[in-house]
Amino acid sequence: MTSTEAHLDRLRGDVAPVNHNARTIAALTGNPGCRRRAVLDAAGVDKKAMSVHIGHPVPFGQSTFAITRGNAFEAQVKANGCAELLTMLRERLGLDIAEVAYNDLEEAGGNGSREVRHALARRMIDGAAAGVEGAGTLFDHPLLGLPIGGRTVYLEPDLIAFQVGAQFHIIEIKSFPVIDGQADGGKVAAAAVQSAVYVLALRRLFEELGHDPQRVSHNVILVCPENFSNRPVATLLDVRRQLTVLKRQLSRLRRVDELLATLDPGLTFDLGVRDGTATRPAGEVVAALGEVEARYSPDCLDMCELSYFCRAEARGTTHALGRTVREELGGIEFVDTALRLAEGRLAPTVELAETAHALRTALRMRTECLS
Repeated sequence: MTSTEAHLDRLRGDVAPVNHNARTIAALTGNPGCRRRAVLDAAGVDKKAMSVHIGHPVPFGQSTFAITRGNAFEAQVKANGCAELLTMLRERLGLDIAEVAYNDLEEAGGNGSREVRHALARRMIDGAAAGVEGAGTLFDHPLLGLPIGGRTVYLEPDLIAFQVGAQFHIIEIKSFPVIDGQADGGKVAAAAVQSAVYVLALRRLFEELGHDPQRVSHNVILVCPENFSNRPVATLLDVRRQLTVLKRQLSRLRRVDELLATLDPGLTFDLGVRDGTATRPAGEVVAALGEVEARYSPDCLDMCELSYFCRAEARGTTHALGRTVREELGGIEFVDTALRLAEGRLAPTVELAETAHALRTALRMRTECLS
């Protein structure tokens, strides 16, 4: 175990780490300047349990009904060696699929450990990419790795890697409906970002194995229920733009070991879980969170389990107003400071002279409009 891994274990405490998935990585890259999220996610801290313990639970998350419906739809699509899926790919997308060998990589001979599953996925996909006879063409739940902040994390994707000729495709199965050829734009966008994470991870694996990473197609196959039935329909989703954004944002994330070097060696986010109940005083957990700088913005409400806590913490600051407002206000950190500058109750510094003039102009225009 490296010193970085040992430090992350101390931060997390005596509990198993929470695994990353495509949604958490997409959310992490959505706010690359937040050191708090970078540290907590690197350590695998259960942010949802933490938010409940400190009195700021988040309301978002899938309902039990939605999860059950999604699992049932996925099972239907994958039934009988993905027979229905293959028929759909042949007929609706016109893919020339002559022969298919299905491999379920969710468990490796009964061993569900991440290391063993990852090694199995590497071996199977390497053989398929090299054209080894009998290596397979369809891989269910391959466990992939992706470097995040200088540390490789495992992804447990709900996906299928599918080989057509020399090209590999990611197949993403979602339970939101496509009605009259149209699906919810927000859900499609979220699926595109998550799929881009899988494409990037699979391309990285190809590169490690000595294969051309461009053999992993940027066209993801999105499978959803059609209209109000459970009949699946497949469409191609181009994720090149999402890949570009994802790679740029991941490159901006600071290395985990650099972040850890700035922290107190005795800092821990351990909740003191005993028999499923957190026993550590909530005030101590709040104090520990305060040791790591956060960068809250309203976007966090849709993507982070600690967003309600960080919003309460940021109340009165320009961070709480969003990135656009914060950038327009330059170096002004507090809303009260901006108001006093606008009303002429505070003399601006040389650096804030232009911003103060803009604030006074905005206040005058607002007053004129209201009167």
